[in-house]
Amino acid sequence: MMAYSEESQEIKTSMAMPSLRLGRHRGLITATIAFIVLMFVVSGLSDVPLGYYDISQMATSGATLAIVAMGQTLVILSGGFDLSAAAVVSLVNVVLASMPEPIATSPALMALVGIAIGMAVGAFNGFFIAILRLQAIVVTLSTMFILMGISLLVMDKPGGMIDASLSDLLLGDLVTDWVPMSAALIFALLLFWYWLKRTKLGLAIYAIGGDFDSARSAGISTRLVQFLVYVIAGAFYGLAGVFISAQTGAGDPLVGNPMLLQMFAAVVVGGTLLGGGRGGLTGSVVGAYVLMIIVNILLVLNVSAYFSTVAESTILLLAVLSASLHRKSVLFKNLRQLGGRWTARREGILPSQVLINPKTLVLPKSGKAEDTAIAVKADPGYLVRHAEIIRYALPAYICFVLVLIATQFVLGNTLLNLNYYNSLIVLSSFLLILALGQGTVILTGGLDLSIPWTIGICGILLAGMVSGSNVALVYAVPLVLVVGLLIGFLNGFGIVAFGLSPIVMTLAMNGILQGAALVYSGGTPDGFAAPLLREFMTARFAGITPVVPFIVCFVAVAILLLNRTAFGRRVYAMGNSERAAELSGIPVKRTTIKVYMLSGFCAALVGILLTGFSGQASLGMGDEYLLPSIAVVVVGGALITGGRGSYVGMLGGVILLTALQTLLAGTIIPSSARSILYGLVILGAIIALRDRKS
Repeated sequence: MMAYSEESQEIKTSMAMPSLRLGRHRGLITATIAFIVLMFVVSGLSDVPLGYYDISQMATSGATLAIVAMGQTLVILSGGFDLSAAAVVSLVNVVLASMPEPIATSPALMALVGIAIGMAVGAFNGFFIAILRLQAIVVTLSTMFILMGISLLVMDKPGGMIDASLSDLLLGDLVTDWVPMSAALIFALLLFWYWLKRTKLGLAIYAIGGDFDSARSAGISTRLVQFLVYVIAGAFYGLAGVFISAQTGAGDPLVGNPMLLQMFAAVVVGGTLLGGGRGGLTGSVVGAYVLMIIVNILLVLNVSAYFSTVAESTILLLAVLSASLHRKSVLFKNLRQLGGRWTARREGILPSQVLINPKTLVLPKSGKAEDTAIAVKADPGYLVRHAEIIRYALPAYICFVLVLIATQFVLGNTLLNLNYYNSLIVLSSFLLILALGQGTVILTGGLDLSIPWTIGICGILLAGMVSGSNVALVYAVPLVLVVGLLIGFLNGFGIVAFGLSPIVMTLAMNGILQGAALVYSGGTPDGFAAPLLREFMTARFAGITPVVPFIVCFVAVAILLLNRTAFGRRVYAMGNSERAAELSGIPVKRTTIKVYMLSGFCAALVGILLTGFSGQASLGMGDEYLLPSIAVVVVGGALITGGRGSYVGMLGGVILLTALQTLLAGTIIPSSARSILYGLVILGAIIALRDRKS
């Protein structure tokens, strides 16, 4: 019997193996099928059969995205996340376009320079993430803005020239009329990947992505593996920058920006699991070409190019959802809970339907004087009760005073100038509002990347509806604020209902809002702010701008909201431990949705005020507020992983960075240096104020 049972078990295991392999490669198989179907669609839309030239052009068009997606896949497989990849591509492009003559005429040297830049950036990221144990999202986001600033310093506008020899090498044929060089390059990179995944490093990448703690317990040098992953990924980004330079033939400091969303969509479409441990570079290559073909099909069908970001964002969300459709997914868990609640409601056994007489434990009162004395003595003082807030918030205020003194020496007439402080509050007003929304999200352990285009679309909507009418403000302002709340609700709902990562959900939402703003405005926003709103942001009465008392009231409400309400206590509880908060009876899902709605509301309010401040709305008006909204929270002492921080500290972070920006504006330092400054400040803050236990 024993022999029979062992034999039957072996047969069952062998029969299960093919299904396990298929399940492991389900994403790649799905992406490949989608690619084949799309190729048939392209062939059907073409008047003539596809030839070698058409195939070669498609291979070349998608190569840059495929290469950068391969690098991103390596990072994601290890459990990381790299937001700096697109900025590396831009930096390599402008550096190559600015190269001196000996290097500029050598394709091999240009390729080596590009790859070296990427590896250097990867080593920079790897040092902070692997060695100092900082969160990958914040480090790479800071690096992204630092690189964007450096790119603008190297070349502030499109220009320069890439020698034609690089194009001849990378855009030609390896075998004339048979093998495009771009396809050969992708194939060579895949061969490198197939070799790497069979080495100890390759196995370790999957191990730390699957379970970091178990990998470390098994003796894997997790720090070294993480560091090498970012360095190798940086080499891929650098090579992608070289390839796009060959395609464009010139430099552009913003050339890589559109790839930020596209690369994550390609990775997910290719079947790589966000969070690490499952997937591969082959699927990401297929995913990149799937995206490229979809965009080309939209162009052939005369669909506006403005819809491309909407399509890419939607594909990203659908791909993540399809990868999470299994019995243990958050979506299925929520459906089961919903079904259970419905059944309990029908049977009348929900806690709200059952009459419960709560019994309160009453402690006996003692009138003894010594008991009263003990109680008074046990009550801690103000400094003891607020020691943590003071500890983490005070450095921002000390630095603010130092910046004020420096401003007095550099610009003069600062310390006792009321006009300076009035202007400081006006300029700080946008970040003060965003700090409440983004700060509350960060306190729960999340991050809202949809802020830039929530600001943008809300400003565009307001300017279009108002068009200079004071009367229209009566309905336009509430309507725009409702739009912000709706955007926040969609973010929160996607996170709690479908189990989507806050990074993925808000990044995709930002892309959707960007496309929606472009479609709505036709690429050129019209309308302008009402005179009343303009006066609210720029006029002065008795030396004070009307927005100043509004901001003072807003700050008071924000402090009360986080410190004195049940909502604030729930936010902190969720940031410390979401599971513990749930077990304590806190409505975690409902609170999460409210948190993102608050962030959307704050972003919409900033869109309204920015429109009044500048007199009109513009595309990309919110782009420059993403990193500062995170920086002021972190500089103010908040822990980026949640659970620690205060709005008082965030207030200090806001006035510090605004005062610093004012100081820099009065010097000869170019405006592009602000981006570098923000990145360095946030890196310094998370190092200085990080939790030592981490």
